[in-house]
Amino acid sequence: MLRLKRVLGLTALCFACLFVAVPPASAQRGGVISSIEIQGNSRVEPDTIRSYLELRQGQPYDAEAANRSLKALFGTGLFSDVVIQQDGSRLIVRVVENPLINRVAFEGNSKLEDDQLRQEVQTKPRTVYTQSKVQSDVRRLVEVYRRAGKFNARIEPKIIRLDQNRVDLVFEINEGDTTGIRRISFVGNERFSDGTLREKIRTTESAWWRLFTSDDRYDPDRLNFDKELLRKFYLSEGYADFRVLSAVAELAPDRDGFYVTFTISEGERYKFGKVDVSTHFEALDVDAVKALVTTREGDWFNADEVEQTITAISEAVGTLGYAFVEVRPNIRRNTETLTIDIDYDIQEGPRVYVERINITGNTRTLDKVIRREFRLAEGDAFNTAKLRRSQQRLQNLGFFEKVDVSNRPGSTPDKTVIDVNVVEQSTGEISFGAGYSTSSGILGDIAVRERNLLGRGQDLRVGLSLGTRSTQIDLSFTEPYFLDRNVSAGFDVFRITRDYQRTSSFDESTLGFALRAGWSLSEHTRQTVKYTLRRDTIKNVGDDASFIIKAQEGTTWTSEIGQLLSWDTRDNRLNPTKGFLLRYGLDVGGLGGTEHYVRNKVEGAWFYEVFDEVVFSLSGQAGVVTPIRDDLKIANRFFLGGDNFRGFRTGGVGPHSGGDAIGGKYYYVTSAEISFPLGLPREIGILGKGFVDAGSLWGPEESDATVQDSKSIRVSAGVGLQWISPFGPIRIDYALPVRKEGFDKTERFRFSFGTRF
Repeated sequence: MLRLKRVLGLTALCFACLFVAVPPASAQRGGVISSIEIQGNSRVEPDTIRSYLELRQGQPYDAEAANRSLKALFGTGLFSDVVIQQDGSRLIVRVVENPLINRVAFEGNSKLEDDQLRQEVQTKPRTVYTQSKVQSDVRRLVEVYRRAGKFNARIEPKIIRLDQNRVDLVFEINEGDTTGIRRISFVGNERFSDGTLREKIRTTESAWWRLFTSDDRYDPDRLNFDKELLRKFYLSEGYADFRVLSAVAELAPDRDGFYVTFTISEGERYKFGKVDVSTHFEALDVDAVKALVTTREGDWFNADEVEQTITAISEAVGTLGYAFVEVRPNIRRNTETLTIDIDYDIQEGPRVYVERINITGNTRTLDKVIRREFRLAEGDAFNTAKLRRSQQRLQNLGFFEKVDVSNRPGSTPDKTVIDVNVVEQSTGEISFGAGYSTSSGILGDIAVRERNLLGRGQDLRVGLSLGTRSTQIDLSFTEPYFLDRNVSAGFDVFRITRDYQRTSSFDESTLGFALRAGWSLSEHTRQTVKYTLRRDTIKNVGDDASFIIKAQEGTTWTSEIGQLLSWDTRDNRLNPTKGFLLRYGLDVGGLGGTEHYVRNKVEGAWFYEVFDEVVFSLSGQAGVVTPIRDDLKIANRFFLGGDNFRGFRTGGVGPHSGGDAIGGKYYYVTSAEISFPLGLPREIGILGKGFVDAGSLWGPEESDATVQDSKSIRVSAGVGLQWISPFGPIRIDYALPVRKEGFDKTERFRFSFGTRF
């Protein structure tokens, strides 16, 4: 019992000591705050600082609230130091303000311009300097330099203190050498060599001739794009199981280059198995749709052809009145027979209409210029194929650096909103040109052009071209949508002088203007009409010129109306690999003026890729010009030779009198050509050419004993080189006349070069 009393006594004593040791809650708060004083601030208002405090005058001091207030003030980024302390009943908040940035400068940079670097940093003039923001900018600039191939770049920020708590921020940059790609290797490729696969990707190995490209520098985004390019290539070759297992870029120990390695799994090569078309539209003629299918049973599987077939079916069925179409390729892969069966299932897609088209980013280009390129309008049935075509048409304008077209759900489930975001680019050009050609001699030109005049999409150009054998001054204007209709209209004013002393012993001067209009009949067909009024003057006729040429001396007026109908499916205007080109032109002179004639001219070309990069082409043209009342003057006749018939001098084929070319009324010329690589890297752009030209020109207006004329066919054969260089296209041809007449003028070597800067 005694022991129990002692235990109870000790317990009571411990509770009493504990009660005395712990002060009440009010004692933790340190008393009531009588006033709050702000010290050290110069730009930031005291009330602004007080707004971040959780402590208030007349309230007890709370250490936890003071700690939270301290963090809130630091979080503003306005202060480099903050102290909150008690002085009796006063609360003192002492701050040290971050300086204000007066100027942001870059030193030591040559690879990247100042304006480009300023766009990448968050630190701007007249903002508050914070060390964390500057360090973030340094990391961003280092990343930008790495994407430009400068992995050795070093950036150090320096501040220059000024009065009134201001600083100049200077990023001192040591760009270092460009870090290129030493080698690109592939692991796991058995069907295609490393060289073949290197040509399929965008990234290239560093070499001395790659002076005008950045593709030989390591870029992680480009590497991801290369993986997709490899996948598309293998799928187009039938390897449906292809995968890119990894794409690794390793920096060399000396940090002077990268070793890029793609590890791939090719898988087996498949062929097309059964190809069929099915539909849920009862009225749709399936047999007619099957004619659009380009995939054939037994051919090697090609994912590109599958996509092209889907697009063709979608567009064709859509034009038949089925607005909501979805083509699903149901693929069945047979790993035993290595075949892929495809059933193009034409289904009715969800009924969705275009509720609204929003356009953003166009600060200069008018909205209507963008809307008129759309194949969809508000209220139309939504169609993904037309949406893709609309984006392509906007990109083809050349007005925008970037075009992003997307759609999102509208106000109801059956409506969608199309968002168009564009980034405008400069459309004004001042171009200088230089070049040389065998027929025109040394050339130089200067042109001023605006392709988007006043943001209306109009095209205005003023040009001056000077050459040793020709001079041209011209002014042209084009309105692509005349009177807000899908009709382009424009005019040309020109003055041209040409030196034909080498071929016909005279000079020609032309002054005139033209009015033109054109419209599209279909996606690949275009109709153009044109009226031309010009004055042609034949002068400076040589003393030893033919009497026929001397009779041509003087001035003629030509009032001509013409039309041109063209059908063009070429995949590339400069170096086509497939497609057709057909043109038919009809010109009638005689609506006033002194010249009366009818001119017909047809042109055609066909391009076919025999093997990879080996392209065969067959082209030809023919013309007939018939005088109506008067004699046909030399300015309106045909001439053959030079660029349109290699192996012969300009005007060297056809009727001659006393050694002078006098032109003819009938001509034809055809050419068979094969273009092939020379084993050089593809990006150099040098191709070999082999060609055979054949044709004839006959039918002079004059019938005199001095006139030499023949309908016989002339033939030439030769080889050439073509280089699409960074300075412009360069073409060298060597042609040997195989069949000719004695009065024809030959020319075996021909060179042309031209560019604009």
